[in-house]
Amino acid sequence: MGGASSRICHRRTKSEDCRVSFCPPESAMAGNLAHLRSQVELALAGRVAVPFTYRDRNFAEHVSTGISEIDLLAGGLPRGALTEIFGPDCSGRTSLLFSALSMRTAHLEACALIDGCDAFDPHSAEAAGVDLKQLLWVRCKNIQQTLRATDLLLQSGGFGFIALDLSDVSREVVRHVPLDAWFRFRRAVEDTQTILVVLEQESNAKTCASLVLRLEGEAGRWRAGSQTETIPNSVSQLLSGFDVRAEVLRSRVQPVVRTTFREGLAAANTSCRSGIFEAHALWNYLSGARDELKPK
Repeated sequence: MGGASSRICHRRTKSEDCRVSFCPPESAMAGNLAHLRSQVELALAGRVAVPFTYRDRNFAEHVSTGISEIDLLAGGLPRGALTEIFGPDCSGRTSLLFSALSMRTAHLEACALIDGCDAFDPHSAEAAGVDLKQLLWVRCKNIQQTLRATDLLLQSGGFGFIALDLSDVSREVVRHVPLDAWFRFRRAVEDTQTILVVLEQESNAKTCASLVLRLEGEAGRWRAGSQTETIPNSVSQLLSGFDVRAEVLRSRVQPVVRTTFREGLAAANTSCRSGIFEAHALWNYLSGARDELKPK
């Protein structure tokens, strides 16, 4: 018993003689954070000027879409942000795209169209006023090529307008686009003069989009065809146009007021939902088209 007691006492005495020095927790954490911050700033040098500085994105430069009702509704298309335009077939997506491209190419801006299904018709675009000499047409065969081309164009810079057209890509395929791809697109376009527009059948970019427009086609308007006057009992008719309902679902760059337009500027009721105002508009499908596109 005595020997065991003496060994225990000896161990206690040895542990008491040990001297271990510790740095104050606050200073160690501050030093680690400063080192980590310097590493992040060094890694992002040349791409992000001030990664740890808060930036207010409530205000952004807007440009006209070429359709006065849409400009009055949403304020135009914001630069340095991702704009999402979605709707079913025959909802006016292509007409809005052609009108915006016509406005940007008329200002001699370099534009790019990433065609997800190789469905772009350059003859219709040119008839709508698009200067094809100012447009880069990227024809893609699958969604992987489409996303890769978008990354390359956004990183290269120099484009004033980039449109990612996924209108003819199936909903199931677009739904499986990783969310980090939308975040990557939004981050790449921030603090630039580039307008990034994504066209789809349904909304997929979620909170990565600063402006979200939903389009819905209304009933078409028909007129008697030219053969009606020469052929008795003829019932042939020509489509003279149709209205499109546009709704702003999200706008982070400006306040949006709920207003209704139908071939004029008749204001309707205004309401607020969670600090985000919604807006509705009806605009003529042919109002932004050139004479070449209107039925003769």
